[in-house]
Amino acid sequence: MVEVSREHVLEAARRIAGSVVRTPLAAASIRGRNVWLKCECLQTGGAFKLRGASNRLLALSEEERSRGVVAFSSGNHAQGVALAAHRLGIKATIVMPSDAPALKVEGTRANGAQIIFYDRMTESREAIAAEIAASSGAIVVPSFDDPWIVAGQGTVGLEIIDELGGDPPVIAVPVGGGGLASGIALACPESRIIGAEPEGWDDMRASIARGEIVPVGANPPPTLCDALQTPRVSPITFSILDSREANIVSVSDAEVSDAVRWAWSAHKLVVEPGGAAALAAVLSSKTDAEEGMVIVLSGGNIDPALHERLVA
Repeated sequence: MVEVSREHVLEAARRIAGSVVRTPLAAASIRGRNVWLKCECLQTGGAFKLRGASNRLLALSEEERSRGVVAFSSGNHAQGVALAAHRLGIKATIVMPSDAPALKVEGTRANGAQIIFYDRMTESREAIAAEIAASSGAIVVPSFDDPWIVAGQGTVGLEIIDELGGDPPVIAVPVGGGGLASGIALACPESRIIGAEPEGWDDMRASIARGEIVPVGANPPPTLCDALQTPRVSPITFSILDSREANIVSVSDAEVSDAVRWAWSAHKLVVEPGGAAALAAVLSSKTDAEEGMVIVLSGGNIDPALHERLVA
């Protein structure tokens, strides 16, 4: 396993400067506690994923760039890779589940990527991507099982520290594969890390509880959090979050829906269900609202009709 350190996060920040926007920290109050919302829903491409994708692609050699890249994602990583590749003139192929939200499919196509659809329940996206890479020579760009990706996502944490003048006491982060949470854990060594996963897809919680990687069980339930439907976390992300004793909780669709509604009604922020998972954990008291805590809103790519229904 490749080790990732805080120095790699600092290197990533230097590498991607100018490729991502510095997203704001919005002041908020939950149960009388003053907290901060880190608005990665306002990042270019609508989610934090552009950070890791940009870091990975900018680190490729000219020869590697000429071979193209292939990634697999339900949408936000797909859009991040497609946008980063478009900017650098790199051919991108994205393996996406057939039930991916139309908004994310359109956003990926808009940046010139070729999309290969697969069945989330019967096919392996990793195997399809590996086959494409083997036949074309393309470089595989995983969504979280990659040191460059983790380091790039960690730049969210560096911005938090820079804005607040130090590590906040606790940072709550949505967790799918754990790339964002583990990157932030590296960037903010003095902060406690709380992760939030969808019910039935809480493999990071189960893995940390058991001390070894535990995949999602057979026939997991449907969830509004399409961005967090990761069947198995990676050794890199598990190792970082396990060593930091991250506290991982699970949230329901009803709790996530409440969080999407609250973000809109209280702050006029459009947040997708997966991007609101950490907020849902705090609002539902699955974890305490603590003075000075930061809650990461990781993405805002939600179908307008779904958003209208959830906030109604």
